[in-house]
Amino acid sequence: MTITAAGTARDHMAGKSGFRTGAPARHPGRGRTAAGVLALFALAGCSTVDRVSNALTGGPSLQPGQQGYVRGFVGNVVAEEPRAALVARDVLSAGGSAADAAAAAGFALAVTLPSRAGIGGGGACLGYDPRRNEVEAFLFQPGARAGLPRGADRPAAVPMMARGLFALHARQGRLPFETTIAPAERLARLGITVSRALAADLAAVSGPLLADPVSRAALTGQGGAAVGEGDPLVQADLATTLGAIRTAGVGDFHQGGLARRVEEGSAAAGGFLTVAEMRAAVPQAVPPVQERLGDDVLSVLPASADGGATLAAFRAAVAGQAAAAAGGTVGASTALVVQDRDGGAVACAFTLNNLFGTGRMVPGMGFLLAAAPGLGSVQAPPLGAVLVANLSVKAMRYAGAGSGQEAAPAAAGVPAGLHLGRRAPLPQAVAAVPEPGRAVAITCRGSVTAAGCSGVADPRGFGLATGND
Repeated sequence: MTITAAGTARDHMAGKSGFRTGAPARHPGRGRTAAGVLALFALAGCSTVDRVSNALTGGPSLQPGQQGYVRGFVGNVVAEEPRAALVARDVLSAGGSAADAAAAAGFALAVTLPSRAGIGGGGACLGYDPRRNEVEAFLFQPGARAGLPRGADRPAAVPMMARGLFALHARQGRLPFETTIAPAERLARLGITVSRALAADLAAVSGPLLADPVSRAALTGQGGAAVGEGDPLVQADLATTLGAIRTAGVGDFHQGGLARRVEEGSAAAGGFLTVAEMRAAVPQAVPPVQERLGDDVLSVLPASADGGATLAAFRAAVAGQAAAAAGGTVGASTALVVQDRDGGAVACAFTLNNLFGTGRMVPGMGFLLAAAPGLGSVQAPPLGAVLVANLSVKAMRYAGAGSGQEAAPAAAGVPAGLHLGRRAPLPQAVAAVPEPGRAVAITCRGSVTAAGCSGVADPRGFGLATGND
């Protein structure tokens, strides 16, 4: 079934999600209306219980969407950039689902780690929603071009991230979509403190990156050098773009006034995107690759995203075989995993196809263009994610994702195989990922509770695992 839409907030309310889904065809009105009613009843019931609990315990009288609405166990988040992890945790605290939190963290990464994620790029996610009791794969890799555009010296990939996160939210979100963009907009407008993760990436490619005057103006301090760890970084142009997407809708970024600005700005940056390409680029919601794992179901991304390598790495780890070495020394992708208190989970990997994409920023819009795959030496990197759920009890068991270019599938599959198949402690399993891979993972042994669930960020990276207070 193909659903075509502009992808605006209004479209979402009308049931138009602007993405392709591989799910079996259903009556378009009846199925979606029933699902919406059930979701509203589920949220209303949860809200009622929480309000009664707050009244009895003297707790705060907060509404869904307000930070602190959920008291006690909120879930777990692990991301390769700390501020994005905290954004996701705040969304869980406000009563959001794992999909809400993952979408908010994805947009936040566009601000806090623009070297590896951004609205000019894309990615892929696995999402488990206990209300639907199914795992779905969301594919929104930065789009390939039909050929080398005339005049392009840095051909750009077609942006997919905003529509991809919209698709994830449309299927599995709970809060209004606008609330997933607002934290990133706020970070960009008020400024962030440069993390060690971003500082390391800037140091690696600062020479060629700062040759672009627009990127140089956005990413340097008062002395003209690239910002370093601990430095303030305000991104006013990016904040304005995120605010426009939040108010006008994702569809406007792909076929409206924002899309025309991207077309004009990308030409100035040597990327030469067109509105027609932006309009035609839609993410997919498709069944993942699955196999039984005892009473659980293991899901990985389709081969179009990971080349079939994640499941192979998982099986090799279960068999006690060493993971194959991967080429390269620098990864140009980033990963995050989220688990909510209801047993839902999301595992995502994001990329610009190259560290800092093309190295050029769209003038006046504040985001870097992803590098077009298949043109020149740039190839689409494989993305790695694993999600294990028990469909009988409607709860996640494990969520993992990896980064590191060619090592990304192994970074997702190896820890899952060692931890689930060979009972290795999760920190030990994550540390076994081959270079240059990095892993993030969450595991739940038994019930989905604060005591039963924990997350781990790769100790060789700069990420953060955060859960409940």
